[in-house]
Amino acid sequence: MNPREITYLEGIRQGLQHVMRTRPETVLFGEDVGPFGGAFKLTLGFQAEFGAARVFDTPISESAIIGVGIGMASQGLKPIVELQFADFGTTAVHQLLNNAGTVHFRTGVSLPMTVRAPCGGGFGGGPFHSEELEAMFCLMPGIKVVYPAFPSDARSLIVASVMDPNPVVFLENKYLYRHIKEVVGEKIEPLPLGVARICRSGSDAVVLTYGAMVHEAMRAAERIEHEAGYTVMVVDMRTLKPYDADTVISAVAATNRVLVVHEGWRTCGFGAELSALVAEQAFHLLDAPVRRLTAPDCPVPFAPELERAYRPNSDSIERALIELIEY
Repeated sequence: MNPREITYLEGIRQGLQHVMRTRPETVLFGEDVGPFGGAFKLTLGFQAEFGAARVFDTPISESAIIGVGIGMASQGLKPIVELQFADFGTTAVHQLLNNAGTVHFRTGVSLPMTVRAPCGGGFGGGPFHSEELEAMFCLMPGIKVVYPAFPSDARSLIVASVMDPNPVVFLENKYLYRHIKEVVGEKIEPLPLGVARICRSGSDAVVLTYGAMVHEAMRAAERIEHEAGYTVMVVDMRTLKPYDADTVISAVAATNRVLVVHEGWRTCGFGAELSALVAEQAFHLLDAPVRRLTAPDCPVPFAPELERAYRPNSDSIERALIELIEY
């Protein structure tokens, strides 16, 4: 098959099909993932292809869903659990934090469970369907957290997540599902967890980001170069836990100015972790204080005009970069 253009959603779909076809120990379940194909139709046709024993619907109980996944993973299966929205995962924090995350430390047994969690705003979903909870998941010992921004990465990283021996929370930005496309080949190339992607080179500043904000940062960087002549590096973290500290420090050394951007809340957000990393290991390389651009500490607004003001975008990133570079 020749290379073809796919969406972010299709990338995840292809990755899931690959592991389901090649690894019979994989099972996929969650709310409405069977005949209905999931809330976003990502698993449409999966039950018909793989059968109801491997792809099935569950009751509306996230704690029970993840609890079943923990049991399956401890007995040799590789469960792929879908949370219909990442927000609903808060009802299963005990299962993730105190059960899944501690199994290997308590028993030495691996727990190869992947929790798919659609997240993020930009579509008017309001406060219960748009949250960015990556910082909460990253806080949990024993849990890996993956957050791709491109179709090719989403495809490769979902495969790597399912094959990893540890519990993985795989965050999928809903806005990107059908907005971002990329030309990919037929072969799914392996991509290890914990490796960032340098999306754009530059020498005047670096943006450390992930998810939908990668694309907003790219647009901002391109405009700044065209309008002001500044070149901005953009680093997509891809994996948030464990994150690629070496690439971050190298990027700081190459640019001397750091802007951290994410869609989640500011206080104790994941950007605080990256800022601390830079302060601890690369303070001597900085020509300006590390700056963060995030959502404010309030619930995600429902009204479109308020949500646009709430989320960082290419305009606000551009303004922050100019201020940072001209500090």
